[in-house]
Amino acid sequence: MEASLNEYLNGKFNIEAKDIRTYSPLTLAYIGDAIFDVVIRSILVNKGNTAVNKLHQRASSIVKAPTQARMAATLMDDFTEEESDWYRRGRNSKPHTKAKNATTMDYLEATGFEAVIGYLYLTDNMDRVCELVNKGIAALELDILD
Repeated sequence: MEASLNEYLNGKFNIEAKDIRTYSPLTLAYIGDAIFDVVIRSILVNKGNTAVNKLHQRASSIVKAPTQARMAATLMDDFTEEESDWYRRGRNSKPHTKAKNATTMDYLEATGFEAVIGYLYLTDNMDRVCELVNKGIAALELDILD
């Protein structure tokens, strides 16, 4: 069986896996934001060669707090109990940064969404990450897969 990216990196850098329950929701959101960005950028790049500025514009329109908040809202009924718990914990966290181009509520809801993505990534469940992102893209009718 192939190692997940997280397992692979831990092995390459001799890092022992940690208990997911020891992570704060903001730490999960930190890595979740990056993973979500990689998934969206990978979808765009793997569709074929495109001008970088166009790739950036398309990715930026999705990987931003308002879109993530809308995506989370459409996925709430699809979240497992554990995912819902991480979402609530992320949404209710007290980030030390302010939203640049989003309302405070959108920013907090996006943080909850990112915490779910981070939790799934660190528990080696990229299949579930892709399933949720795919459902979110479809629900918001984003043209990313066209």
